This record gives sequence, C-alpha cells and structure tokens, in this order.
Amino acid sequence: MVVLFVLFCFPAAGQPVAPKKDTTIILISNITMQIEISQALNDLYNFKFEKAEQQFRWFKQKYKWHPLPYFLLGLSEWWKIMPNTKATTYDEKFLAYMDSTILIAENLYKKHPEYKIESAFFLAAAHGFKGRLYSDEERKSWRKAAVEGKVALNYMEVCREMDHLSPELLFGDALYNYFSVWVPENYPALKPLLWFFRKGDKQLGLKQLKEVSYNAFYTRTEAMVWLMRISNSYENDQARAFQIAEYLYTTYPDNPYFDRYYARMLYARGQYVLLEKQAKQILARIDSGRVGYEATSGRYAAFFLGQMYEFQRKLDESKKYYELAVKFAEEVGATESGYYLFSLIALGEINEKQGNKAEAKRYFKEVKKKSGRKNEAYKDAKKRLKKMEKDD
Repeated sequence: MVVLFVLFCFPAAGQPVAPKKDTTIILISNITMQIEISQALNDLYNFKFEKAEQQFRWFKQKYKWHPLPYFLLGLSEWWKIMPNTKATTYDEKFLAYMDSTILIAENLYKKHPEYKIESAFFLAAAHGFKGRLYSDEERKSWRKAAVEGKVALNYMEVCREMDHLSPELLFGDALYNYFSVWVPENYPALKPLLWFFRKGDKQLGLKQLKEVSYNAFYTRTEAMVWLMRISNSYENDQARAFQIAEYLYTTYPDNPYFDRYYARMLYARGQYVLLEKQAKQILARIDSGRVGYEATSGRYAAFFLGQMYEFQRKLDESKKYYELAVKFAEEVGATESGYYLFSLIALGEINEKQGNKAEAKRYFKEVKKKSGRKNEAYKDAKKRLKKMEKDD
C-alpha cells in the first residue's frame, strides 16, 4: 500500500524533472512562495487540515519536481498523529509522503547540483521525521529509527557545507547540538554510539533553536515546539516554556496539542482560574467531536480539574474528574501513566475520607495491580492498604 501511494505521487512518465538550470527556483527561501503558502501553514497548525492540504496539493501540481509540497503533506499527517501518538491510523500515509519527499529530493540531489543544499535539507528532514515516528514508545522500531537518524545526520552534514546556515537549515543542527550531548548525559549506555559523530554543544543548540523560532519560516513552529518541550522537561525553565505555550495556543487556538500543553503549564504554575476554563474547554471540545480532541487530551484536562478541586476541598467535584481521567486513560491504554495511577490513589484517598473504606481499598488494590513494585504509586498504595488493615 505504501509503495502504491508513493508511486501515485509521481506522474506516469517517471520522476518529475526540475526546471532548467537558468530558471533555478530555490523554494525554501523564495519569498513569493512563502507568501502564497503562509495561510496553508497556519491552517495546518490550527488543525484545518482539509484547507491546508487543498493548498498543498495545488503546490504539488505546480512544483511536482520539488520535495517541498510532498513534505508539507507529510507534515499534515504528522500533526494528525501528534495529539495521540498511540494511534497508528495515520502512520502509513505519513510514511508514504515522507518516502515521496525522499525520492523527489534524491533525484534533485543526484542530477541537479544547483539544488544540492536544498534537497539535502529535505532529505535530512524527511529521514529525521521518519526516525521520530519509529522511535516513538508505541512503535519501538529502534533499528529503523537508528537507520533513519544516521541518514538524516549524513545529509545534515551536507547542509553544514554552507558558510552561513539559513534559519531553515539551522533547525536540524540545533537539535543535533542539543541532543547529542543530552542523550549520553541521561542514557550513558548510548554514549559509545556517538563516538564517531562530531561533538555537540547543548547551549549552542538552545541558542540556535531560539534563532530558528524567531527567524525561520517553514521550521519556525516546529522549533518552538521543541524549545517549549526542552525548556519545560530538561532545562527547568518553566517561564520560557509557559511563554511559548501561551503564544502557540493563542496563535493556533484549535490545535489540541497546544491547547493541552498550555493547560499543563497553567497547572504547573498554579493558575487555577485560567486552568479551570482551559481544561473544561478541552473536555467540551472532546464531547463535540472537534478534530484532534480525544481521550489523551481528556486525560490531562480531567486530572488537572480533579487536582484543582481536591485542593479546594470540593471532593465530590474532584471525584467526578478523577473518575473521568481514569476512564480516558483506559480508553487509550495509558494505565501505566502517572495521571492514571495517581487518579486512582486520589479516588481511594477521597473515598477513605468520606467513609467509603471498601471503595477506597478497591482503588488502592487497582493501583498495585497496574503498577510495578518499584513505582512510587505502588509503594504509596501498599502503605495505605497496610494502614487501613491495621486500623480495621
């Protein structure tokens, strides 16, 4: 099926032919192209996929010899995956578009030296995105991810031949600089795999990501997403992460990934007035069937509300949302996640306070059943059960 889809992307006569050398068009830096495609990119990140893809398909007809429209169509499929990476519904189409990008870019790379740097960029990007998908926790195709990553790095080095990397080309270099240092710091067993690659620089990577997020066109939003996640999860810079999350949500208010990340940052900052509105909006959008809004976002939103109402000692409201968080987690098979396990513990604790000891024990036993012995939730539930049995 993937092969048929890839072939469908090409005209019947064979590989698309680039324009003659004297009419070279470097699309990645073409201002006219950027103006024409700007609204389509906004539609993509705002989850208006039909509108975005209509424009991308038109560009595919106009520039069928170039990898850009194929890559953008693949990026559209990628963002359909983003709200719930456990779902594999869009994998096949995403991979097919990235394979199309690779075939078109390889043709330019091999036969048209004037497009060497631009085609290398798309080859690095397409292989990089494929690697990201394969390395996802749900796919765990580590060998495939490693192969794609190695190829992406090779083409990225070609891009580095330019004396001054443009903001678009800088994106891959930024991620490499950061994660080539971060990975061995956090996973020492993987350090030998990086011995044969050039040494990275985490601080330079962060600086480059900032530059891309300010000055790039095609990779700007992707760079902001990475900068937000790195700032929040790895650099302990919640202020910057919140600033980016707020900007992305405000700019693309219908993007469920940005919506829930903004809610997550509001929760972390204790901004409960705004959080209550944001989380309830997410749940309402799930109920109304809004594109991209599903159980993963619901799990976050319901847990945040459960915690908020528990802090406010509104225990019945808190129970309602913790129960909803459990329901959403079970829908997507996220029963080993902290949100799920600590929702169960909270339900046990609330039921114990309300005198429902049998129900409380049921929740604590469920935690022990669903978590590993080394898990903090398991230890907490075991201790609570032991205390309840002693009190009995």
